[in-house]
Amino acid sequence: MHPVTAPPIADGAVLVDDRGKLAAVGPAATVPAPVGARQLEFPDGAIVPGLVNCHTHLELTHLAGRNAGRGFPRWIRTIRALKDATTPEEFSRSAEQGVRDGWARGITCIADTGSSGAVLPALSRLGGRGIAYHEVFGPDPHQADASLAQLEEALSQLEPFVTSLAALGISPHAPYTVSAPLYRAVAALARRDHFPIAVHIAESYEETLLVRDGLGPFAEALWDRGIAVARQDCSPVQYLERLGVLSPETLCIHCVQVDAQDVKALRHAGAAIAHCPRSNSAHGHGAAPLPAVRAAGLRVGVGTDSVVSVGDLDLIAETRAAGLSGEDALSVLTLEGATALGLENEIGSLQVGKQADLAVFPFTVAYRPLPSARALLTVVAGRVVHG
Repeated sequence: MHPVTAPPIADGAVLVDDRGKLAAVGPAATVPAPVGARQLEFPDGAIVPGLVNCHTHLELTHLAGRNAGRGFPRWIRTIRALKDATTPEEFSRSAEQGVRDGWARGITCIADTGSSGAVLPALSRLGGRGIAYHEVFGPDPHQADASLAQLEEALSQLEPFVTSLAALGISPHAPYTVSAPLYRAVAALARRDHFPIAVHIAESYEETLLVRDGLGPFAEALWDRGIAVARQDCSPVQYLERLGVLSPETLCIHCVQVDAQDVKALRHAGAAIAHCPRSNSAHGHGAAPLPAVRAAGLRVGVGTDSVVSVGDLDLIAETRAAGLSGEDALSVLTLEGATALGLENEIGSLQVGKQADLAVFPFTVAYRPLPSARALLTVVAGRVVHG
């Protein structure tokens, strides 16, 4: 057993109480076994905290393998077209399948971004844990008020699905789809109503070219729509800093195109990062400076991004792609991911009093400490959801 906040325990065990919390953690010989309690034994398994997927798009689960377009701006346009052709019922089934696919891989908490509104109801219906960030778009500054009104209407429709496990957030999508006035308005709404924010930022060179110089394929696409483009003479991260988007409640997705000044800005704001190495590589964006941002003390978790980008929800493969292994990889997958989402007091480690979110993986000779295998058992808040 790997508690994360304590050394590994040979022949470890946990006791889960009727509130779905960890009542005891330690060697099996010292953990009580109350009469009538259900006992599950995995002599060839290893117990770890549930994995935390800090960025995904579960509404797109049905689109795996459907978008092989080259060039990121073109790929984005294809995704929009595929989403436009998807019915609400398909989004709902896709979101539910995505939650279950994550459970099969030991993922007990997700940070999801999407525009269909399907993921939060799926989490609520299935009893899953996570944050569903509802996306808002609007690159035309003149349409900012209309975009904000649409967002507020969507949030009001989704709020009934919020549970003790499933939270609602906001995602102003990216600099090439959100105008400066809309960014400011969304940030103000988030502060007023205490919504966490997730934003795709500093992902591609094309995005940097748009923000810094007002040029490139994203700029050309906006010009074609009659939308004016102004060069900002700064990086995408510094742009969000100017607009008041960065805060301790902001999850910055990707952060590939960042330098020392950007890292300083993120640290000053207290923002967190969702690192998606396989997606970054698949789209040719390069590698985010993970060692530098971790050394700077930023909160960092890993995410799979969508299955359209990487094909599956293999979060363990993300740590390998990031060059992480052993206890370091396990920490990023669990406690550090929970910390990035502000949930470290509830999940992320096997400690008495925390939520009983855990997974059991097969123990193998190559165990370091997570094998490349599906989970034998996944538990969310004390409830078996897989296995």
